[in-house]
Amino acid sequence: MKTVKLFFGAMAIAVVSMLAAPQLNAQEAEKTENRDENGKIRRHPYLTNGAWANWFIQAAGGVNFFGDGGYTPALGGGLDVNVGKWFTPCIGARVGYSGLTGAEWSKKETILGTALDSEKNKYKQKFGFAYIHGDAMWNISNALGGYKESRFWDFVPYVHAGLLLTYERPTVIGAGDFGDKELAVGAGLLNVLRLHKRLDLTLDVRGILMNGNHHAANGGLSGAIQTTLGLSVNLGKTDWTRAADYHNPEDTDKISAAEAAVAALTAANAALAADKSDLEGKNAKLNDKNKALEDELNALRNKPALENVEPAVFYFEIGQTKLNDKELAHLDFYLKNVLPHVDSKKVTVITGSADKRTGTTRRNEYLCQKRVDYLKNILVEKYGINVDNFQTKTVVANSKTPALDRAVIVSFE
Repeated sequence: MKTVKLFFGAMAIAVVSMLAAPQLNAQEAEKTENRDENGKIRRHPYLTNGAWANWFIQAAGGVNFFGDGGYTPALGGGLDVNVGKWFTPCIGARVGYSGLTGAEWSKKETILGTALDSEKNKYKQKFGFAYIHGDAMWNISNALGGYKESRFWDFVPYVHAGLLLTYERPTVIGAGDFGDKELAVGAGLLNVLRLHKRLDLTLDVRGILMNGNHHAANGGLSGAIQTTLGLSVNLGKTDWTRAADYHNPEDTDKISAAEAAVAALTAANAALAADKSDLEGKNAKLNDKNKALEDELNALRNKPALENVEPAVFYFEIGQTKLNDKELAHLDFYLKNVLPHVDSKKVTVITGSADKRTGTTRRNEYLCQKRVDYLKNILVEKYGINVDNFQTKTVVANSKTPALDRAVIVSFE
């Protein structure tokens, strides 16, 4: 019964540690890069490392308790040396040597203990044995929390099996009852605390079940709990590469070229953005100029019509019904620069005039009408002006200056 209690006591310690592992690792994962863009733990496949990668050597010292029917467990010392390798971030194996000192208290004298301890009133029996074993390990921290090289605390449960070799037994009668070689199995929990990339602190709790013949228990099961504290040295490549993060070396040049192309396009976009900004500035200035011109044009278009326009007089030579070049120039200027701006509500009046002091009345009336018709004809044929609404008059004037009476007068009423 004590054997079972010892073994399951070791398992209880392992279970408590394993239950704490997911919480601790989950909290740690929150603070690291061990999550994707959606906040989920990354558990992608990993590339297989080389044969000489992820090896470790461990050395530790500690204590152990043995127990079986009829005996009381006592504290004994132990040494543990292991060599192992991780095949993936979660799966590994190791082989080890455990050199242990077994000790138990007996109520009666045995061939392993003949000296009575007066204080306990029991006999302490001592013996030594070596346990050569192989371990199959599972890194529960990496399995549940995703691989992270910088994780401080890894929990590694494992199962083991091996050969238990007993030594340092007294050569007395009855020694033949001992079993020198016995098979042993069990399970344990390895706690790995990261000190450095190459160095870890280890706390190993292991439960062992074996045949009780190894110390003359006359068969039955015997159990032990071994706890050691030590160091682990990591050899070769220590980290792992996710398959999703791996780039084939052959693609490096292509990746570099693509990155260079992206950088060039980014620079070109920046230059285009600068040119666009410059063009927008120039365009804004041109728009301002166009706006100013449009405002000026609108001002000219909306310029008020001339309301008070003095009559224009164009003079003829004596007896002529056509204007000379000088007067035609005056007429051209007037029609282009004055007439278009006269208030459209006014009526244009063309008055033909002749001087009374020269020629007969009939001749002067003829000259007056001819001069009116001549001017109207010029307005229509040369300048395309509609004269349908113009009024015409004739007058034979008798002023003191006859040359001023020989004219056509354009006025507005």
